[in-house]
Amino acid sequence: MRLAILYTALALIAMAGNIGAQELTIRAYHGPFQVALSVFVGTGVGLVVKYMLDKAFIFRFHARDTLHDVRTFGLYTVMGLVTTAIFWGFEFGFNALFHSKEMRYLGGVIGLGIGYWTKYHLDKRYVFRSAAT
Repeated sequence: MRLAILYTALALIAMAGNIGAQELTIRAYHGPFQVALSVFVGTGVGLVVKYMLDKAFIFRFHARDTLHDVRTFGLYTVMGLVTTAIFWGFEFGFNALFHSKEMRYLGGVIGLGIGYWTKYHLDKRYVFRSAAT
């Protein structure tokens, strides 16, 4: 239960980074594909923040060297492709249905929640298990 609470708290931090980066992008850029760019930037920020938190606090992973860490991050990113599709589906779906920033962010938070739950299981089984060997 302690791990679930910790994982949830860290996921909320990563979500805040993601949504915060989206909001900053929306405020800074007003051109074509504004929403798509903000979601892309937020996804990148959330990915890096989540990797650093998961690596340190959930899986207690220590890379042997920089190359090992880069390879592990690469595998982490690949596992995140499926979960990113879930997140983007909810966020863009809510945007298309409700046409409001608040509902788009709500869809993003729901998608991130489902995605992070899925990602934990993928990371536990494939990323940090194989990376430790």
